[in-house]
Amino acid sequence: MLSSGRHSDTYLQSAVVLQWPAVAEALGRALVEPWRGRVDVVVGPALGGVVIGHEAARALGVRMVFTERMSGQMALRRSFEVRAGERALVTEDVVTTGGSALEVADRLLRAAGASVTALATIVDRTAAGTRFPVPFSALARVGADAWEPAECPICLAGSAPESPGGRRLVDRTK
Repeated sequence: MLSSGRHSDTYLQSAVVLQWPAVAEALGRALVEPWRGRVDVVVGPALGGVVIGHEAARALGVRMVFTERMSGQMALRRSFEVRAGERALVTEDVVTTGGSALEVADRLLRAAGASVTALATIVDRTAAGTRFPVPFSALARVGADAWEPAECPICLAGSAPESPGGRRLVDRTK
């Protein structure tokens, strides 16, 4: 089960790559290259966008804030704020639907008067032909099927989904 709620037979764990600071730094530099000089703040939706967002901000020499879910919605906490007129780059590790990033862009950034320069991700695994209402860039594209739970062929065959990451973690130790 992906953090988007969709099911897939392919799971990408960015933490395995981002655990290495030198690799995370290099990915951050590469991720922001198209947006250099056009960003005042990097915003990373927790949890996937935090490490890469920090490295992207470092590469740009700008500040970084992250969002967290509160009562099911993304929010700026910890005294973070985005100001009117700021140009924001939203970062993610892996984008399947773009739901969290677009929620941040629409509900938080634009509502605060900031402009959204782009959504940048390490891996794009969106369905072919997916379009976003903001510029979108990715370092890699991975073709991986994803289904609504009711349409998942793995579940329909009798297997239960696993939640290896994201906001729908299942504690299987109990």
